[in-house]
Amino acid sequence: MSTYVSKEVRAGLEAARLEGIKKASRLRVEAGKEYFPVLGLWRTGFSVEAATTPRLRGLVDLYDEANHLYQCLIVASEEDGGEMHYEFKRSTAATDRAPLDFYRAPDAPIALLGKD
Repeated sequence: MSTYVSKEVRAGLEAARLEGIKKASRLRVEAGKEYFPVLGLWRTGFSVEAATTPRLRGLVDLYDEANHLYQCLIVASEEDGGEMHYEFKRSTAATDRAPLDFYRAPDAPIALLGKD
């Protein structure tokens, strides 16, 4: 039995694999004003499809559908199997309010009432 697979069949299988990952992924990366689907995310980086995504560099935002997850500073790492891998130089979790530069006691009043 032969295990030889032609280049055309191999390319078709690779394209189907990437298309399946893109459909299953809810993650996306925003670079400038454009969004690109994220194929994989791990602690030190992520990957996108190399053929349809331009080379990314610098500051990008990662989203899970509409939820802003991270603001990241990235650098290109390697291309492997139709995927372009990027590594984080910095990855900061996104929050809905500015960080405090002082300690807020849990029992602190929310507002002050004036004397009338």
